[in-house]
Amino acid sequence: MIIRVLVVDDEPLARVGIISRLSACSDMQVVAECSTGEEARALITQMSPDLIFIDVEMPGISGLDLLKELPREQARCIVFLTAHEEYALDAFNVEALDYLLKPIDDTRFEACIERARRMFALHRQEANFERLYGLLASPDKEDTRHTIKRFPVRRGNEFTFVQAGDVDWIEGLGDYAGLHVGGRTHLIREPLASLEARLDAAQFVRIHRSTIVQVERIARVDPSANRDAVLTLRDGTSLRVSRTYRSHLDELLRRS
Repeated sequence: MIIRVLVVDDEPLARVGIISRLSACSDMQVVAECSTGEEARALITQMSPDLIFIDVEMPGISGLDLLKELPREQARCIVFLTAHEEYALDAFNVEALDYLLKPIDDTRFEACIERARRMFALHRQEANFERLYGLLASPDKEDTRHTIKRFPVRRGNEFTFVQAGDVDWIEGLGDYAGLHVGGRTHLIREPLASLEARLDAAQFVRIHRSTIVQVERIARVDPSANRDAVLTLRDGTSLRVSRTYRSHLDELLRRS
């Protein structure tokens, strides 16, 4: 993989030093250099570099301020250059990959490059897993209902499957969902709303904006204050039923 690099520093000799060191790295390609934060902002938008070396203190907008205003996807890998060690904490507070003190030590520079390589290797691995998950999680074309029969879950560097019938309940966690299976929790990257649309409505029921349960796992439902309820699963797990979903749950339980 070729890593595309932007070098930003108001000192020409500092830029030359970085570019010279990068020339010895066959996987590093310097796509542009500039001397101000304003120029850097335009180049980042135009070229979308993978790795950015940027001076902290520059005329006009500083490197720190520029990073703070950039969208996260445009500033995934930032290395700050500075002559002042006290900026190190600020650099990490804005999630920079690393910082290099001037004058730059060759060993320290090599360690920084290796760190960047590891980060990009992890990003590639995650991207590959996301693509594989998309293929495994897509509905079977022969299943006209498009309901989920099994969930692909990641274990280390491998995927395995959890059968839908083995899931006790599902918890919404932002862009992810937690599958609770016999005391274990498996994380999958799919929002709860999207997941609900692909579940068998006769098998799973939503009881809260962040909770879906398997109907067969329900032991009892006890009313509580404010028209809410407390649902207890067979394993003793207690979950809140919000009034928004209470009537649908009651109807489903009556039918079953």
